[in-house]
Amino acid sequence: MQTIHASDGTQLTYDRDGTGQPLCLLHGGMAPPEYWAPVRRELENYATIVPQRPGFGTCLDDQTETGPDDVLDREVASVRDLVDGLDDEPILFGHSYGALTAIEVAREAPVTAVVAYEPAILPEPYRAEADLADRMERLLEAGRHREAVKRYVELVLHPDGIDDLDAWLAEWPPWPDCVELAEEVLRMNRAVERYRLPDRLDVDVPVLVLSGTAGPDFLRESARSVHDALPHSRFVEFDGLGHGGPASAPRRVVGAVESFLDDRTP
Repeated sequence: MQTIHASDGTQLTYDRDGTGQPLCLLHGGMAPPEYWAPVRRELENYATIVPQRPGFGTCLDDQTETGPDDVLDREVASVRDLVDGLDDEPILFGHSYGALTAIEVAREAPVTAVVAYEPAILPEPYRAEADLADRMERLLEAGRHREAVKRYVELVLHPDGIDDLDAWLAEWPPWPDCVELAEEVLRMNRAVERYRLPDRLDVDVPVLVLSGTAGPDFLRESARSVHDALPHSRFVEFDGLGHGGPASAPRRVVGAVESFLDDRTP
């Protein structure tokens, strides 16, 4: 693991592997950094960098005090500090909440391209009716952290329903360790509910927006809306892939990423 000093005085920890242009992999909601292991094995021509998201497994003195209005700003600032500390301008590849972070970072930071798999943005009709953060908060106030995280998994990863959620969770690698992240996931989800996608995203570099036909409808709609809001964007939808596409089908996803990166105008 390597560390750099952030602008706020804290240390940023990240894992770097391989050689070539830096490619930063930003994980989503409750996925651990290990989520990217299958993807990293396919990216042989890049120096892959996986930062530890602030609050997700790191020690932050103000972690419990960070409000939902500050969560995204905190993560964007963290990635910007990482970008500034690298020896070359990187590519950002984000999944879910990490994809939203990557896009926001690219609005100002010196990066060469962005890949965003189903950014965690609620389309307006969905955002107006969103109540997951409120439901999670009530469960947390009652001391039911496990149930709060289960509601998040159920509604975000299985919005069309699942026959046996407990059996699925028993086979899901992040469970049950992610229960400890309940407070952070609540703040993150509240931030997503409050985020409004602008009509135009001021990102000057090329962006590849990815989605899967088996993913949640609101994230598929979000991905298309993000594509429409970007001035230089390509949209690719994978038949049969869900929200976890990068980990479940890394070769397919990385193939599209490499094609996109190879096609960029020098």
